[in-house]
Amino acid sequence: MAAAATCGAGVLSSGCVSPAAGQSGTTSFQRRSKASGADGGGPRLLSIAGTRPSVRNGQLLVSTGLPALDQLLGGGLAVGTVLLIEEDKYNTYSPLLFKYFLAEGIVNGHTLLVASAKEKPADILQELPAPQLDDNGKKELDDAHNPQTPDADVNMKIAWRYQFLPKMQIGPVSSSRFGHYYDVSKRISQELLGSSKWHGFFLPEHITSELKGESCSLSRGYVNLLQFIQNVIYTEGFDGSNPQKKQKNILRIGIQNLGSPLWGDDICCTENCDNSLWLTKFLYVLRGLLRTSLSACIITMPTHLIQNRAITTRVRNLSDTVVGLESFIGSESETNPLYKDYHGLIHIRKIPRLNNLTCDESDVKDLAFKLKRKLFTIERLHLPPDLSDTVSRSSKQDLADSAKLLGPGCGMMAGGKKHLDF
Repeated sequence: MAAAATCGAGVLSSGCVSPAAGQSGTTSFQRRSKASGADGGGPRLLSIAGTRPSVRNGQLLVSTGLPALDQLLGGGLAVGTVLLIEEDKYNTYSPLLFKYFLAEGIVNGHTLLVASAKEKPADILQELPAPQLDDNGKKELDDAHNPQTPDADVNMKIAWRYQFLPKMQIGPVSSSRFGHYYDVSKRISQELLGSSKWHGFFLPEHITSELKGESCSLSRGYVNLLQFIQNVIYTEGFDGSNPQKKQKNILRIGIQNLGSPLWGDDICCTENCDNSLWLTKFLYVLRGLLRTSLSACIITMPTHLIQNRAITTRVRNLSDTVVGLESFIGSESETNPLYKDYHGLIHIRKIPRLNNLTCDESDVKDLAFKLKRKLFTIERLHLPPDLSDTVSRSSKQDLADSAKLLGPGCGMMAGGKKHLDF
């Protein structure tokens, strides 16, 4: 009598192992093939181009377009979360992170949603940096934008014993490549832009002339943007609907200069504004839309212009990931010899710890960025080798005083008067 087939809860989704008794009385294990749509199969991990699961919690991650930033954020930006970029004072370097995020989506074939009150989305896409690809990267990019079915190559022959096995669903070739490097001195090609799918939200075009003169028109921009995002998510299946009819993809949402006076908000104009809850309500509803969809959002905000610090704290609490940029332009740090090789500091203020009540903090505190001719890089801030005898005492003292602005570790190294405590 054949033994009954059993499948444990921890068995892989590719099939179950069923013991069967042979005629000789010995038991042999055979793998039961799982046909497409068969009942009893466990859920499979999504295979989407440009994504990978987190090694910590299995959460699906997408690249921010900057591999160094992905490493600082724990591997990438989690799908369903909001990344807040606190703009630098003159808004010089924060647009680069915004464009990196969008360019990474175009390279991986993701759908884009660009919202702005200052520039037209079409003009923003024209200024995206060009990806730096080798021969293998170019082939992966062509395969991602021009997918071919396995049956296209009719000359390919396989062994007869494998012809009747069920075919496995293989993801795009570019799914194994996570994160790219971009050349800021070049613009993305028109062929990539033409083959990409994107949606644009330009605020002046979505506010009618009848509402511009009314007092309620100030919050109309937030309401229209939420309706626009919700419409794209539900009509194009990013909420998980119709999983059998449409291929899974990622929606990348980019919102530029949110909270600025261009959006009709007055949190940057007065300290005790009457409409301080508009922005927090918008972020609260936006997070609800993202949590139940295959989408990731990046927002740039001029937090240095917000008069009330309590509003800044609320905005950070409503964001999953917070990254701040501090530029040296127009400050005393621009002439500081300690920062001569850098253009500013980057602060990782908040890292999401999913499925937990508390958020994580980065263990790396002293980070700096610099913009080269082609690349925007993030590095660990190190002190220059200035403790040799050839350096004058005055320069040593200047560097020691400058190091007091950093953490205690760098300050003790620069001063040279204290011993390291272990």
